[in-house]
Amino acid sequence: MDIMPGGVTSPKGFRASGAHIGIKAVKAEGVAPPKDLAVLVSDAPAVVAAAFTTNRVKAAPVLWSQRVVARQAPVRAVVVNSGNANACTGDRGLEDAIRMGEATAEALGVEAEEVLVASTGVIGVPLPMDVVLRGIPQVCSALAATPEAGEACAEAIRTTDTFTKQAAVRMEIGGQVVTIGGMAKGSGMIHPNMATMLAFLTTDAAISREMLNRALKASVIDSYNMISVDGDTSTNDTVAVLANGLAGNPVIAEDGPDFAAFCAALHALNTHLAKLIVRDGEGATKLMEVVVRGAADVDAARRLARSVTTSNLVKAALFGADANWGRVLAAMGYSGAPFDPAGVHIRFTSPGGSVTLMEDGEPLPFDEDQALQVLRESEVRVEIDLADGDAQAIAWGCDLTYDYVRINGEYRT
Repeated sequence: MDIMPGGVTSPKGFRASGAHIGIKAVKAEGVAPPKDLAVLVSDAPAVVAAAFTTNRVKAAPVLWSQRVVARQAPVRAVVVNSGNANACTGDRGLEDAIRMGEATAEALGVEAEEVLVASTGVIGVPLPMDVVLRGIPQVCSALAATPEAGEACAEAIRTTDTFTKQAAVRMEIGGQVVTIGGMAKGSGMIHPNMATMLAFLTTDAAISREMLNRALKASVIDSYNMISVDGDTSTNDTVAVLANGLAGNPVIAEDGPDFAAFCAALHALNTHLAKLIVRDGEGATKLMEVVVRGAADVDAARRLARSVTTSNLVKAALFGADANWGRVLAAMGYSGAPFDPAGVHIRFTSPGGSVTLMEDGEPLPFDEDQALQVLRESEVRVEIDLADGDAQAIAWGCDLTYDYVRINGEYRT
């Protein structure tokens, strides 16, 4: 499935906007103020499916949005602020999240229960609601269906991200062109079972709520749940997809070729956005893809791949371009997944070449200069072949750099 330029305004019937309203401080005179409020609207009632953080500590907007989704009714809009997570803020935090939804609903002429709310940023600080409530009508008044509006929306949900993350896919279903667009944010506090990440997807596909939910849950398992930057799972993670049916395709209400095509497109987009999040990991210089093949079952393959991507020692070796295969094997060993060490093959590959480090559980002599050439590239794949079965999985991570410590040491200041 080919990924194309675009974003949340690519499908029919979606408008977006993003602006600086004053939640984030202006960094310097003469520098454009950072956008910090985003609004996304469907012109028609949209079916919604969503997944949220598995952290027991859930931010106020997550609690509100879970209620909205649990209604199993159409939604019309999403409002997102950045710079403040509205997490660990008690009763006031939930009241503020509800007020964000109500203010957005009032500006759009819809019901508050039709508005998803999300926040991202510093934990434990109340939202400046005077700023937020003044800013929401301002941002709603600028809603547009243009690529530029989608870009502004994607920019407004960023925190430590260094670039906006958005894309789109297109397919034909029932003789009609169907589009899925998406935007995401995430750079730190990224770990399996989602991350400090937000992802919002829009589609003009006509699809039932049940099938949309199935498609999203199946995709999340092998996309956002397979990325890690630093082993921290956030309080605010949210991924939601809105489907307004304006493409005019026959409603996807059961298994079949149409549902399969939609699932493939949705998963391609989610995987692309998930990899962008890892590529933009705080301070990261390299994207690591870990491929596990020949595992006993899919669960074992996923656990092994994720254990390697989350190992600080593997991540540090990647930063230093050190072909330390022992750290890979050790991370596999403490993953809790069953495998036979005597059947392990390990290779590092990249645009710089390939180097095999282990075969049938035995280390191989290798050329250090060749390994250095492989590991100096900005994208490195760790290929692990086992002799335990036919299952496979892919996980994504990044290197651990000095800048990660600097960024997070200064995060609140």
